[in-house]
Amino acid sequence: MNQVQTIFKNMSWLLASQIIASVFAFIWTILLARYLGVNDYGILGFAISLTGILNIMDDLGIGTHIVRHIATDYDSAPKYLGNALPLKLIFASFKIIITIILLIIMGVTKFTLTITLLFSIELTFKSYIGLLNGSFQAFEEGKYQGIGNTIMNTTTLLFILISIYTDLELIGVAFSYILANIIALTYEYHVLNKHVVKPKYELDLEFCKKITLLSLPFAATAILYTLYYSIDVVMLGIMVGDYATGIYNATYKLISVLTLFYGIYTAVIFPVMSRYFVDDESMLLVSFEKSIKYLMMIIIPIAVATVCYSADIIQLIYGHEYDAASSVLIILIWTVCLLFISGAANTLLNASHKEISVTKIYAAAAIFNIILNFFMIPHFSYNGAAITTVLSDVLIVTLQCYVIYRLGHRPNKKLYFDLTKITIGSGILGIALYLLKLNMWVALPVGIIIYFAIMYLLRVFDDDDKYVIKEILGKN
Repeated sequence: MNQVQTIFKNMSWLLASQIIASVFAFIWTILLARYLGVNDYGILGFAISLTGILNIMDDLGIGTHIVRHIATDYDSAPKYLGNALPLKLIFASFKIIITIILLIIMGVTKFTLTITLLFSIELTFKSYIGLLNGSFQAFEEGKYQGIGNTIMNTTTLLFILISIYTDLELIGVAFSYILANIIALTYEYHVLNKHVVKPKYELDLEFCKKITLLSLPFAATAILYTLYYSIDVVMLGIMVGDYATGIYNATYKLISVLTLFYGIYTAVIFPVMSRYFVDDESMLLVSFEKSIKYLMMIIIPIAVATVCYSADIIQLIYGHEYDAASSVLIILIWTVCLLFISGAANTLLNASHKEISVTKIYAAAAIFNIILNFFMIPHFSYNGAAITTVLSDVLIVTLQCYVIYRLGHRPNKKLYFDLTKITIGSGILGIALYLLKLNMWVALPVGIIIYFAIMYLLRVFDDDDKYVIKEILGKN
């Protein structure tokens, strides 16, 4: 099986599982928002965002470092995993203590403190799942990650439905997440040992110190990345209140569904690009260019359609109680486009061992984001937080392009022409939807036909794309 077919096989497993995850997450997002109400949904958003920021302490970048290393040296996997698994337990203990101290300093209510601690525990289990998923990615065994994801999301939905039916409120919802992660972790650990690699358990302090130090740049990037994407929800909760946080969090959950595809693509491409950096650096740039093109071809038209039907989408999903989220959705949808570009750039830079540059970029963006939010949130509430996020994403993409050019990685000019065509096609789609004023459900198939007709007329698919499709189908 050639490399393109292997990538497609892994993406197929992950895509199938992510489709299930997206559908189920979509369902429980609607159910929870309607069941909990804006204020309790705001507490849920605060808890998830704060624990997400602190969760990097469970890992300290070790997972990313291990994926990159064992993708090029399979024989090292038993020792790396055998030390990383017990080491993460030590990290998690410190994280729980720091979380409690921070919540006391912030002066949150006992209820908010309890919910936040429960989600902190849930993310510890999820961190272990992340390490095992990284191992599956490195060995290009995406099917096990796909099955694990499906188990986790299926059980999460099931337990949430039980919690709502039995009226266990937000406490029951928190335990639903914990139980689902425990079940998924049990499955993934079993298949890792049986089908992929058996960790050689030990706690080699010198080795643990070595991998921790090597992982710190990844940890710093992850801290800044998570801080950057979660601090706005935390700041809204502290500066404006639970209602504004609930409105913003509801929109952010919808945006997160779209970003899941990027997560699949990165999980499959990162190990491959790491090998390309060692074996064939020219292919590294080709992978980057194709990543940008294909991701933009998907997300830009979706963003345009979302702007046209934002009010309909919010009312359909959350009901009139969340009508204010429509304006937030119109703004935040553009962060997805920018995230796809910055994500592909991050993959290129990390695979090229330029993680320190990525860290510096996110440090600048996080500082910019926090400072601007201090001004925007008091004046414009959730809309201000959304505008700040978009501007911060623009800064990230700009800095990443600068670093990539400095490294000598200059994308082919054809990429710029393709992106221009995709933008023009999406613009025409937006104009057509605006003028036709179709019902949202009618607009969906009509918009797809219009968009792909324009892509065909503009000749967006070139010979290289046809070659990739043939490779996937095994016809070359």
